[in-house]
Amino acid sequence: MPFHFVSILIFAVTGIGFVLATLTIMKFLRPNYPTEMKSAIYECGEKPFGDARFNFNPRFYLVALVFVIFEVEIAFMFPVALVFRKWVLGGNGVLAFWEIFVFAIILIVGLAYVWVMGDLDWIKTLAKEPPRSAKQE
Repeated sequence: MPFHFVSILIFAVTGIGFVLATLTIMKFLRPNYPTEMKSAIYECGEKPFGDARFNFNPRFYLVALVFVIFEVEIAFMFPVALVFRKWVLGGNGVLAFWEIFVFAIILIVGLAYVWVMGDLDWIKTLAKEPPRSAKQE
């Protein structure tokens, strides 16, 4: 038992040592010509402008979260779709169908709830505007 631990420890120390040695050697061998342009922030080829701290619309996060949920659904359903024929031939097709059906229904109910609540609308009023009367015009 201790032999296995020692071999793992030797492997980890060797790996970490190799990385540290490589970084140290390359620090002395690489060219270093710092300029203002090289030290500027680089993001997608665009020059930075304005303050980096600004608020995103919170609806963006909700729409992104709903998208991720349905992407995860696809990730769970794809392997089942690949082996569904084997399950049918093995006599487990009905059970697998109902499991996937219930899974899809739960997600559809969640989507309907988000949709009914209006959280998928990108432009959403926060408060109802009072109706205009003839006197205001």
